Amino acid sequence: MDSTRQQKVARLIQKDMAELLRSRSRQFGKGVIISVTVVRITPDMGMAKIYLSVFPSAQCQDVIDRIEKATVSLRYDLGKLVGKQLRIIPELRFYIDDSLDYSERIDDLLK
Repeated sequence: MDSTRQQKVARLIQKDMAELLRSRSRQFGKGVIISVTVVRITPDMGMAKIYLSVFPSAQCQDVIDRIEKATVSLRYDLGKLVGKQLRIIPELRFYIDDSLDYSERIDDLLK
């Protein structure tokens, strides 16, 4: 169960990380849409797990690899955005959120 503080920090990071990824989208792939679906933060606010949805999903692993290579600069830019609100800028971990693909697969099976 996440505390209220964890939920607020997660929403703040989700909003700002989505903006960062949107502004740097050409760096991660041409014609790719990246959205931040969920952010989960540890109780000590030291690490944030960021779940990304990538369209088209065929390029998903390539995009995640590029984002992981740019993690240091993304964390730096995030720190500039939220530095006045957070004392510690959390370490960032990126994961693929494939829940949309999973639900689409279930819909196809039910037809």
